[in-house]
Amino acid sequence: MMLEIAVAEQRRADLRIALWLTWITLLWMCVEGAASLWIGYSARSLLLEAFGVDSILELVSACVLLWRLALEYRGRMNEAETERSERKASEVVGYTLYLLVGLILVSSGYRLFLSHTLTDTHESVWGVAIGIIAKVGMPLLAGWKLQIAGRLNSRALRADAMEAIACGYLSVILIVGLIATRLLNLWWLDSVMALALIPFLVKEGREAVRGECLCH
Repeated sequence: MMLEIAVAEQRRADLRIALWLTWITLLWMCVEGAASLWIGYSARSLLLEAFGVDSILELVSACVLLWRLALEYRGRMNEAETERSERKASEVVGYTLYLLVGLILVSSGYRLFLSHTLTDTHESVWGVAIGIIAKVGMPLLAGWKLQIAGRLNSRALRADAMEAIACGYLSVILIVGLIATRLLNLWWLDSVMALALIPFLVKEGREAVRGECLCH
């Protein structure tokens, strides 16, 4: 009996931490998404715009995760309901990543074959700063989420953590792409680098939809 109480109390404590991490993610994604989209639009940078859209999609998935965690924390779900919410939250994460892939394909094709838009490399310097902040912060946040996800056995939280890890990869591509565009001044490089995001996004999306994000 005492063991069951201790386990229940530990799970509740882990849920509280998971909720705080999700709130941090929500705040982070609001700031990162708004800044990336604004600077990306000013700089005409597809990489920055894609990074901003990814932040918005992560914001959506974090809202779903917040709903799932809050219901359990308030004691409003039994085991079967918890499992159903896990599947639903994980699927939403995966489908938002698929949506981002489609947006990148359409935007890249338009800029490569129709508009030939040139990135404003002076404005995109701020985009490099955003990428550096994300590269440092997102892996730390993801690592903490994965620890809690392992203790809660939560696929949805693991999927959300993998989005944060993917964001770390995206930030590297963002930094490299923007710096290379600034140094080489090639109008097509930004769009080509954006296409390099797609393998990461497809992989993470597929695993989230199938509930295979078992990352410890």
